[in-house]
Amino acid sequence: MTETSEKIWLSSPHMGTTELMYVQEAFDTNWIAPLGPHVRAFETELKRLTGRYATSLSSGTAAIHLALIIAGVTNKDEVICQSFTFCGTSHPVLYLGATPIFVDSEEETWNMDPQLLEEAILDRIKLGKKPKAIIYVHLYGMPAKVEAIKAVAEKYEIFLIEDAAEAVGSSYMGQPAGSLGDISVLSFNGNKIITTGGGGALLSAKLDLVSKATFLATQARDHAPHYEHSEVGYNYRLSNVSAAIGRGQIDVLPERIRQRRDNYKFYQRELDGNPGIVFLPEPEGHFSNRWLTTVLIDAAKAEGVTREEVRLALARENIESRPMWKPMHLQPIYKGAPAYLNGVSEQLFENGLCLPSGSNLTLAQLERVVNGVKAVFNLVSKNT
Repeated sequence: MTETSEKIWLSSPHMGTTELMYVQEAFDTNWIAPLGPHVRAFETELKRLTGRYATSLSSGTAAIHLALIIAGVTNKDEVICQSFTFCGTSHPVLYLGATPIFVDSEEETWNMDPQLLEEAILDRIKLGKKPKAIIYVHLYGMPAKVEAIKAVAEKYEIFLIEDAAEAVGSSYMGQPAGSLGDISVLSFNGNKIITTGGGGALLSAKLDLVSKATFLATQARDHAPHYEHSEVGYNYRLSNVSAAIGRGQIDVLPERIRQRRDNYKFYQRELDGNPGIVFLPEPEGHFSNRWLTTVLIDAAKAEGVTREEVRLALARENIESRPMWKPMHLQPIYKGAPAYLNGVSEQLFENGLCLPSGSNLTLAQLERVVNGVKAVFNLVSKNT
């Protein structure tokens, strides 16, 4: 690597042309507060995008926390969580003192295995503890096997929470991510396909659930001229300035999806000929925003090359890549938590790599990434 090599980030924010206009409007009107016209307009746009009522919040994690409260989860309860995910999916279960029950992934989408989900539910019921809620995820933008998961949740009458934090703009059988749970959750963190600088949303087809979330997110302030509180609330609302950014980002969402999907196509075209590199295709009816392009490095077919060798080689070239999520059942904080496993998520963690996927990547940057990956395999070939 030369000292002048430009850093290539995994997934950096990408502003459009209207964000600054909306933010300037917030400043000009002095709406520098947790509420305001941009918040209401942003929530209207989210409803247009998903068909669901929405309340905008400080993070996707906050949204999951509120979803669990609305589902009635307490410290006596168990909640089924996808193990292969970010900790923001499962940590809110601990906030409430409840017990997470982890379920492994299936190989077609890398998301919650519906068959294993039902096995877990039956086993928990046998042990006298029917789960209070299920949280499933659309990982890296790839929709889960929604129909099968929903069928299991409905069969056992368990509240279903859809974690679509990574899947804004994705869809399943023509239905948008964010509309596929009793409550659904989005994230607008700085690395997501669209961002508010840090934020999220809770959505539902039931207005009363969203209204309850909004109430809890504004410190559960009762209707009174003074500050009156009859239950515990949280400071979870999105600011008007952040919502202004989000409005501009929604304006460019279709373009951002196209750009991310183009990244995937470029990587696939350039690297798919290597038998040691495996991509995740879209199953029928699944449309992924390709938030991150992910690959598996199969050392057995790659002349011994490992995921970590590729990651370190890219790092030496000032290119950020990242291992896939370490499954929650392997995390120290969840040691001893019940888990229903098939080995899929552990294999994905061992072999999986997230490649730079920002919508603002140039062709030259994409070529640098590809050349960095190819160099590892070429080097091995020359030495064998």
